[in-house]
Amino acid sequence: MKNILWAIALTALAGTGCNKMLDEDVVTSTTDDFYNTRNGFTTAVNAGYAGMRVFYSTERGMTLSVAGTDTYTNGSDGNFKFANQYTSQLDARYDHVRELWNSLYQSINNCNVAVDRADKVSGLDSATKFKGVGEALFCRAHYHFLLMQTFGNIPLRLHENKEINTAATRDSTTKVYDAIIDDLTKAAQYLPPTQSEWGRATKPAAEHLLARVYLTRATSPDAKPDDYANADKFAEGVIKNYGFKLLDDPGKVWAQGNENNTETIFAAQYTTDPLYASPDNNACRFFLMQYDVLNGMQRDLPNGTPWKRFRPTAFLIDTLYKERVHDTRYQKWFTTVWFVNKPTTTPWVMNLGDTAVYMPGRLVTPAEVASKRYLLVGSNKYTEKLYPSLNKFADALRPDNQASGVRPFIAFRLAETYLIAAEALYKLGNAQGAADMVNIVRMRAARQGTTPAETQVHQEAMKITAGDINIDFLLDERGRELIGEQLAWFDLKRTGKLLERVRMHNPEASANIDPHHLLRPIPQDQIDRSSTPFPQNPGY
Repeated sequence: MKNILWAIALTALAGTGCNKMLDEDVVTSTTDDFYNTRNGFTTAVNAGYAGMRVFYSTERGMTLSVAGTDTYTNGSDGNFKFANQYTSQLDARYDHVRELWNSLYQSINNCNVAVDRADKVSGLDSATKFKGVGEALFCRAHYHFLLMQTFGNIPLRLHENKEINTAATRDSTTKVYDAIIDDLTKAAQYLPPTQSEWGRATKPAAEHLLARVYLTRATSPDAKPDDYANADKFAEGVIKNYGFKLLDDPGKVWAQGNENNTETIFAAQYTTDPLYASPDNNACRFFLMQYDVLNGMQRDLPNGTPWKRFRPTAFLIDTLYKERVHDTRYQKWFTTVWFVNKPTTTPWVMNLGDTAVYMPGRLVTPAEVASKRYLLVGSNKYTEKLYPSLNKFADALRPDNQASGVRPFIAFRLAETYLIAAEALYKLGNAQGAADMVNIVRMRAARQGTTPAETQVHQEAMKITAGDINIDFLLDERGRELIGEQLAWFDLKRTGKLLERVRMHNPEASANIDPHHLLRPIPQDQIDRSSTPFPQNPGY
């Protein structure tokens, strides 16, 4: 392992540069001693970010966090159906769990190189050292947290591999939680509030993740009495101390080119540079229905490549987003109208720019359908290929429809910070404080009227009271605000609602899901390559 460490770090390095985002030099040939130099230290730090592109915006990451929930089920394509439907094919051979496990541990090792060698690097000033170590600790904690939430007891790796070691054990979640919190606490001490290169970890990013970790541990068997208080403390600190601000228009949060906005706390970076480009950023494709086979339509770059992976459940459309008069989020984040881009004269004339497909998000009568010279689809007629499409991740800057996405993925944003604080306050017995936090997010989503009086009507309709707050409402609000942002499966699991809400709202999954699905299967190759017994999770 020592002899190939440089190769692992170099492989992980690919993809981290973008404009002034994580600029780095390409290393073509190195030895192990390289990582004892200043440039080697920087390379190891940068390589530690590679795991972000393993999880965010990828099919493996989204399959394991978006599908199989109450809000998203499967479309017609992709082998992710196993994870959504919780079938027997979701087993130790499943490629998504294998790829996530192996790649995140590679990235953890790159982080460990930076942490372990920082004090040995000659000519490294203290500011550069502490900032670099802080970034590595942030990334390492993030990866351990993802792995632990997904697999339960996992090997805790806090030092670099220097020799071949085939023995492995699964450390307790208690031990892993302690290590994650220790890493993030130190990262928050070492990191600056902002970075000149966008995409690097910062002090508020570490504190946001700390709040999320404490909130998660609070409902686990490892819970400690002050977990909710700490979750609230760190969330409110991020809200108050660093100048973040919710955008006035929720539609602009995910607008391409605007990802580095006042609401964004941390984002995983991608790039158009072919030297660094990762092939896995395909979030722009996963949520799209099959528009390109419909009358008057053909595949084009603005409408995207419809891979039909993730389809919204009826619960998402009909319940969570039922209120659309005052709440603009469904309108802003879902495509429901497609326009003719392939004119035709059969069965009737459809000119360029005419409406080709409309999904009003409600039931429609046969008479309504017959009266339209376009495809009118009622909410009871959605299929695995035909459904409203989440557009948060739309990517019009790809060079062509065969190319992967290039835009950053917003991993932490201020709206979630408010909702973390709300949940913590509710659990601390302060329902009014929780409602106040939720209302800040909901006021931003309220429709703007043509007059201040009209706007006030919408805002008043959006306001909730302390009596409205419970865990299901908070999960619903997280669903409305954070839909598609790779949090849903973890949210349902940590609140003890995964089984209940999947059974109620995801028909494709309800028959199969059972308690053993609260953990994913340990990859078979991890079990096979361990010289000591490495137990599989129960039920797999």
